[in-house]
Amino acid sequence: MSRPREAGPSEAENADELGRLRAEIDRVDRELLALLNERAQLCQSVGDWKQRHASPIYSAARERDVLARLARDNPGPFPSRAIEPVFREVFSAMRALEGRLRVAFLGPEGTYSHLAARSQFGALAELVPLATIGDVFAAVERERVELGIVPVENTTEGVVTRTLDAFVDCDVTICGEALQRISHHLLSRSGRLEDVRRVASIGQALAQCRVWLERNLPGVERIETASTAAAAQLAGEDPGVAAIGSALAGVANGLVAIASGIEDRRDNTTRFLLIGRQTPARSGRDLTSAVFTVRKAQAGALHQLLEPFARCGVNLTSIQSRPMPGKPFEYLFFLDMEGHCDDAPVSQALAEAARSAHSYRVLGSFPRASAEAAAS
Repeated sequence: MSRPREAGPSEAENADELGRLRAEIDRVDRELLALLNERAQLCQSVGDWKQRHASPIYSAARERDVLARLARDNPGPFPSRAIEPVFREVFSAMRALEGRLRVAFLGPEGTYSHLAARSQFGALAELVPLATIGDVFAAVERERVELGIVPVENTTEGVVTRTLDAFVDCDVTICGEALQRISHHLLSRSGRLEDVRRVASIGQALAQCRVWLERNLPGVERIETASTAAAAQLAGEDPGVAAIGSALAGVANGLVAIASGIEDRRDNTTRFLLIGRQTPARSGRDLTSAVFTVRKAQAGALHQLLEPFARCGVNLTSIQSRPMPGKPFEYLFFLDMEGHCDDAPVSQALAEAARSAHSYRVLGSFPRASAEAAAS
């Protein structure tokens, strides 16, 4: 003889339990809002202090260190990887209470520079799209914006030469960096691979997807455009064109993804520099960038330039050369090094290198981006 089945909670009892849980969530939301407003009042006071002391609104080091501390102290179950995107928007809202922040980027909207600016500064920053990297530098130098964000190197294609060259003509300061994971989408009006007659994008994006294109669209014409957003605009006008760009560019132009994640390297990341007019204070984890020229006829000039950094224990993280404008076969040497220019070893190495150089300029000392930012 079978035992009678025990009755479970009724539908009404289940609904009551869900209602109680949601009421608790509503209570927590009210407490969160109250705490956000308390934080906002403190940020308004910080903004008043910054205005009195002519201090910049944006502090890359402060935001980096707050995010690192929150991730370190997070007990869960709130996922640590969600802390940065959530608090980036909190920072953006609080910054807006402290004062106006205009950030220039390589436009139009939908470029990866736009995506990096939104990721770094949040929805409430005033983002200003400009036509060229040179225009971004000029806007910062002429104080039309407080900051600019420009790409400087990519893990697949290397250095962005237009950015290095712009430092020669403009008097701006590097005041931060941002790492942006780049995932490319092939976008078109129909979303069908068989409709593609031409592929359009900025040169670096085409190069970053070279293997995928040769495998899936062999022989198809490739068109280089001024930006990934310009390519998406072209694809929106011509059904035979597919653009390589961001999902953001696709949405903005009514395009459908034919394929996603078509970049050849999974670690495809672009490093962006934040440029402004003030050098940040030491943060304890900084980089310094400088540019040097050497005397062409001097034997061992490059060795003499680099030797002080090794002797002073300063780690060089990057060395790039660019042709000097108007001087064939003479070069500018761009050096990135660990540490702040106010750190004794860096200061000593720079001074000794300057004595052997023909000319030099420190482009900036700035807080390093967190490694976690590249994965966000």
